[in-house]
Amino acid sequence: MNYERLYQYRFRDIDQKGRIAVWKEIGPHVHGVMGRPQKVLDPAAGRGEFIGAVPARETWAVDAVAYDEAEYKPGTKVITASIMDAELPQQHFDGIFVSNFLEHLYDQEAIAAFLEKMHAAMESGGRIAIMGPNYRYCSAEYWDCADHYVALTHVAIEEHLYAAGFEPEKVFPRYLPYSFRGILPPSPALTKRYLKMPFAWKLLGKQFLVIGRKQDI
Repeated sequence: MNYERLYQYRFRDIDQKGRIAVWKEIGPHVHGVMGRPQKVLDPAAGRGEFIGAVPARETWAVDAVAYDEAEYKPGTKVITASIMDAELPQQHFDGIFVSNFLEHLYDQEAIAAFLEKMHAAMESGGRIAIMGPNYRYCSAEYWDCADHYVALTHVAIEEHLYAAGFEPEKVFPRYLPYSFRGILPPSPALTKRYLKMPFAWKLLGKQFLVIGRKQDI
């Protein structure tokens, strides 16, 4: 599958500058929920919306596609490769953020292998944050994406994390709306207000956010 063309089509009506502006609010919020790690890896960085917004001292961005329009902070280590092929330092990162990626892997075993690699790359006590569409709340639109292979809920993510050597610490079954085409417009001001109102998450949220802490196994 030509993922570059696929994503060009999927996001062709989305204002990329608007996405970046919104992620400048989401990134620091997720970073705070993670405990403000300082050595952060984004293993499916896309156009760099999260890793470009996270206030960490050291940032790494990995993606299989090199996007010309990607925006990274100066000093970001950028690797163009599948995350399973990327060479990563062992026991190094204290924060890993995985956004809308696991559902694109081919099966549950591929998810397990990915999380085991993340565990090996993370220092003891580091935290991994996983965000993605919660099938429990978006089943009607979930399979509209041609590259969705696995249906996941927050409960499945908890199980995967624990199996890979992480202790689930914080679980938000409903966090962000399903997509930038949803009810929440790409507005930094509205996004900032939304993130401060967890009661709104329970009404509009269709993506989970699960935080796990690395255990030594």
